[in-house]
Amino acid sequence: MKLYFRYFSIHLKSLMQYKASFLLLTVGQFITSFSAFLGIYFLMSRFHTVNGFALHEVLLFFAVTLMAFSLAECFARGFDVFPSMLGNGEFDRILLRPIHPVFQVIASKMEFSRVGRLLQAVLTFALAIGGGEVQWRWDKILLLVLMIFSGAVFFAALFVVGASFSFFSTEGLEVMNIFTDGGREFGRYPLSVYGKEMLRFYTFIVPMALFQYYPMLYILGRSENPWLCAAPLGILVFLLPVSLVWKLGVRHYRSTGS
Repeated sequence: MKLYFRYFSIHLKSLMQYKASFLLLTVGQFITSFSAFLGIYFLMSRFHTVNGFALHEVLLFFAVTLMAFSLAECFARGFDVFPSMLGNGEFDRILLRPIHPVFQVIASKMEFSRVGRLLQAVLTFALAIGGGEVQWRWDKILLLVLMIFSGAVFFAALFVVGASFSFFSTEGLEVMNIFTDGGREFGRYPLSVYGKEMLRFYTFIVPMALFQYYPMLYILGRSENPWLCAAPLGILVFLLPVSLVWKLGVRHYRSTGS
């Protein structure tokens, strides 16, 4: 952890050399997320409920997903730009160092401008709490923290999968954006809105529903099943095939010679 915080400090100091640029990027990220919020607000002001969920409930789904995605983009951005490491031969140097490659890729890039999205998520969450009737107890607060953390791990894992495919294709696969950026967009609303088949897909194939949908049902009081509180832990199971894909990609890797 000491080494990671050293990397953190280096990236932050480097970014602060261009404070105006950082501020503008952060504001840009905030405005982009704010437009998504406006889309939800105007839709709900017209239809009032979506699949039985009111505005403040939909905003909770949106805030949790956006918060998780923002954290993943901020601290796991290295995997999102991983194809460039393969193309310029930087991954050769990573393999020669006595530190695990995953750690080095994670620490290689941090996007602090994603704080703009994170701020939007926090404000949305505060608005949802103020306009809702959720009875917040200590167990629901802890569950919410677990949802956000497991969601960040989930999106980071998707970045790892995209990076792993780069070992075979050299260039990044745009199809992965369906699950990363697309997952963020889907997460604006409860996943049940998209139908039973999509809910099954996001439960058993790409398990976003484990941190976004099922535990939220418990928080909103729509289910008293205590097992829903353990749903975010299912993301740990998702990490097993992700790690296998990464290891397979590393074994397949051939140096570019750059």
